[in-house]
This record gives sequence, C-alpha cells and structure tokens, in this order.
Amino acid sequence: MATEISGTRRPGGRTERTRLAALNATLELLGERGYAELTVEAVAERSGVHKTTLYRRWESAEGLVAAALLMGTEQEWTAPDTGSLEGDLRGINLELVHYFTSPGERELPTASISAAFLSTRAADALQEFYVDRHARSAVVVDRAVERGEVPPGTDAVEVVRVACGPIFYRLFVSREGVTPSDADLAAKAAAAAAKAGVFTAANAGTAVPPA
Repeated sequence: MATEISGTRRPGGRTERTRLAALNATLELLGERGYAELTVEAVAERSGVHKTTLYRRWESAEGLVAAALLMGTEQEWTAPDTGSLEGDLRGINLELVHYFTSPGERELPTASISAAFLSTRAADALQEFYVDRHARSAVVVDRAVERGEVPPGTDAVEVVRVACGPIFYRLFVSREGVTPSDADLAAKAAAAAAKAGVFTAANAGTAVPPA
C-alpha cells in the first residue's frame, strides 16, 4: 500500500481552493524551473497562498511536488477503445508521444520524472500515479480477453508496461527521441506477444535457454 502524502486529501470549500491553487502553481513551476529550482516561496508568490500555510500543510518544496504529482490520480482519464488490442495500445502510446514531445506540454512530465530521481517522496508519488494509470489502462486487455483476442489469464498490466516501455527507453535512456511510428511498432509488438500467450501465468518467468 502506498504511503499517504501529506496534503493530498480533498476537503471542500476554501480549503480545497487553497489546495488546488498551491498544487497547480507547483506543477507550473516544476515544468518551468525543474525540481532543483522550485521553492516554497515561489509557489506562494505564484499561487497567492501564504508560505506559512504551505509549510504547515506540505512542510517543504519536496512535499508540495509529491502532492502535486499525485493530482494526476484525480484526473478523468479513460483508455482508448478502438475495438482491438493493438489499436488500443497504439492509442495509449500516441498519447504518451504527444505528451512527452509537444512544446508547452513536454516540460512538466519530463521534469516530473527528473524529480523522481532527486526526491524519494516525488518518486513514491510518481509510482503511485503510474499504478493508477496502469490499472485504468488494464481494461484494454480485459476487453481483448472478452473478445477472444488474447488468452484468459493474460497479465493486463504487464502488457501495458511492455507496450509503453520502448517509448520511455527512447526518451530517457537512449535519448534518441520518439515518433508515432515508434509508438505503433511498440503497440504492435506487445499485442502480438499477448496474443501468443507470452503474458499468461503459464509463461511468466520462463527463462530463455542459452544459445
């Protein structure tokens, strides 16, 4: 179970308006400045929330960033429904490509991942965000099982991870950039593997024999 991040509960009224103002300002500044340059004072100035309130509720800039990253779990997001597993995975991947490469949008997700390397609390929050996103994405595999596209017992979350993994590898490991064609290929490969039963319990952890 994930550890609760201070300041992420959602009360109503003025308290909620204060929370949203502070955390939205945190996200804006994170995208603009990066984690290392983000301060409580800057969030106070941007949000109009007094810094004493920010310190009382979130303790530090690290606490603000962690709480702000968890806001993603509150967003209304549903996985694509194209009628095929490959099409759905392609849709998920294309969203990733757009989000991480479009000027004006790519700064925040990139800074969020960078923050996770600098802060344990940010890393925990980002992990919780992706646990939530994986769970919502898993429905594309559940539908594929119902259609008979993939075998029962297919690990839905692992299919999503394998489909999205090449996108993140290109963006943050090899640094070679990513295109819609890359997204399409990764989705096609993950869907083919799922149809072949690679992600079922019977094949989980199966070692490849040495050549």
